[in-house]
Amino acid sequence: MKSIDRSRTVHSVRAGFLAACCTVGLLAGCSSTDAEPAAEQPASTNEVTIAVTPTTTTVVDPGTEPRRLLAFDTAESDAQNIDLTTTSSVQQQIDVGAAQDFSSPELTVPLSASTADAVSEEDASTGATRSIDLTIGAATSPDEGLTDALSASEGSTARLAATDSGAITALHITPADAALDTARAAIERSFNAAVYRSVAFPDAEVGVGAVWTIDQQVLSGITLNQRTTVTLRALDGDRATVDVAITQTPESSVWNLPDNSGTLNIASYTYTGSGTLDIDLTQPLPVGGSISAGGDQMYTDPDSTTVLRQTVGDSITWGDR
Repeated sequence: MKSIDRSRTVHSVRAGFLAACCTVGLLAGCSSTDAEPAAEQPASTNEVTIAVTPTTTTVVDPGTEPRRLLAFDTAESDAQNIDLTTTSSVQQQIDVGAAQDFSSPELTVPLSASTADAVSEEDASTGATRSIDLTIGAATSPDEGLTDALSASEGSTARLAATDSGAITALHITPADAALDTARAAIERSFNAAVYRSVAFPDAEVGVGAVWTIDQQVLSGITLNQRTTVTLRALDGDRATVDVAITQTPESSVWNLPDNSGTLNIASYTYTGSGTLDIDLTQPLPVGGSISAGGDQMYTDPDSTTVLRQTVGDSITWGDR
């Protein structure tokens, strides 16, 4: 292959990778600190609405007796104060070139959450029956530059459209007027991570030891089929402890790069995760726990010998305060 063709191909691979990571890439462990996730933004408001792909929940084992239907009832609860901490790491290498780091700094977002039974027509059309209203406090990061940028985001608000089972159907974020783009993007990535690491309960009675799966597509440049397997480890009144196992597999063996910049073959793709969440059915958000996930991927250029390798990882932690 001529050197000019190789240069073009490598540039295309790099550009495509970066463009893909600029979507809601944290969901697959891929993110960039200066990119804004794709969203629809009405001209009349600074609220950003991010659609959430639907979920399908299937009971594998109903667990032991006694069994009951688990559903959220949070309208009468006081405001919940919780910290959401997210991390994301991305290491990339093209052929034998130097490894590149596209990781995002750790971010801790203090949240005050409350629930309303009334939902907008838009959210009701997604199946939502509850609105989880969030107020963002003073977010922090070990990265001093990001912490400085986040200061103007304090007081921003968000809203999760959710069902009584806990499935999240839409995400709305209203940044503070003075919020900087870097901070907005970081907060959006954290919320997206929380959405796609959330747990919905099945529409069936279950008991301790119950197992169910949650299937959902994750769109992050590549369409990924995500399966979350949930095991009900403990149940005490309205307090549930669940173990979570996550796998993602690409829907296709070909990655169509953004902006019509070509395709890559998906030579190998692994991505798994696990963790435990503590859930109080009278509280809008998890009251504790963490989930970590990661894997390795390899992509090849169909028109050359160029190989792109990635090692990705991400985590989400809920901490009471």
